[in-house]
Amino acid sequence: MAKLRSLRGEIRIGISGWRYEPWRGVFYPEGLAQRRELEFASRMVPSIEINGSFYSLQHPDYYAQWRDETPDGFVFAVKAPKYITHMRRLKEVETPLANFLANGLFELRDKLGPILWQFPPMLPFKPERFEAFFAMLPHDTEAAARIAAQHDERVADRMSLEIDRKRPMRHAVEIRHPSFADPAFIALLRRYNVALVVADTAGKWPLLEDLTADFVYVRLHGDKELYASGYSDEALDRWAARFDAWSQGRQVSDARLASPQAAPRHARRDIYCYFDNDVKVHAPYDAAALSRKLGMESPIGARGAPLPEAFTARPRARAQGFRLQR
Repeated sequence: MAKLRSLRGEIRIGISGWRYEPWRGVFYPEGLAQRRELEFASRMVPSIEINGSFYSLQHPDYYAQWRDETPDGFVFAVKAPKYITHMRRLKEVETPLANFLANGLFELRDKLGPILWQFPPMLPFKPERFEAFFAMLPHDTEAAARIAAQHDERVADRMSLEIDRKRPMRHAVEIRHPSFADPAFIALLRRYNVALVVADTAGKWPLLEDLTADFVYVRLHGDKELYASGYSDEALDRWAARFDAWSQGRQVSDARLASPQAAPRHARRDIYCYFDNDVKVHAPYDAAALSRKLGMESPIGARGAPLPEAFTARPRARAQGFRLQR
């Protein structure tokens, strides 16, 4: 199994968000302070999506706090503002993009993972508009810092413009309009090395599996009931087979594709997967089950199982945290 993992890109299977009331007393232990939920969750999974950034600009102090509360090797995905994707619909977004980049992303440092751009169901594929947007996106933090410097007064009192060093930046797009099932869209994503999110939405929106970048981004919202249903053992086996192939640079034979053109060859691809079936507290347990199917250990047991000793130990040991084995 160790040899197989060496042939694959890095696979991170996590959860979308971490602050959910129904999770308290189920995934989160009874009596755990709300302020410690990220500390706990980040020691159970290797990556989490930040969702608050989708609804409003945050504060650099928040990003710095999230960075410090999570263990070494942990990575955040960051959901980009709906002001850009839903309200402006990519029109005249140079300044909003600068504001977003200036708002604290650089505080995550080595814990900054992919940026997720989710588009609304009413936004169809408009080739010129999307190409102009993709051309704006920075692919490293130095380029992002140059864009961030063009911010306006809306972030004047909550900005962070300094980077610790040049780091790569990745972008993924989640589409929800059927017009995106277009070979021209897939070609555009490949031209700019932007990943098409493989989004399982219980059949509500398109599920496409075209490989368009040097990494794969997957969001599992529930295959039977959106945001609510858990994944069966059989369903997780199917996803595990896909992840195994994609991480080794291959495509699966039954992929649901928008383009007949084969993806560019890669020796391996990194995979970021986030379970968003949070309503009934399935997400963390499904993440753990899928991880184990891929030969990766998880400290998450079955519901009601004892907590990992590393988290229930005395306060000093708790503060040190523990490193997940992958």
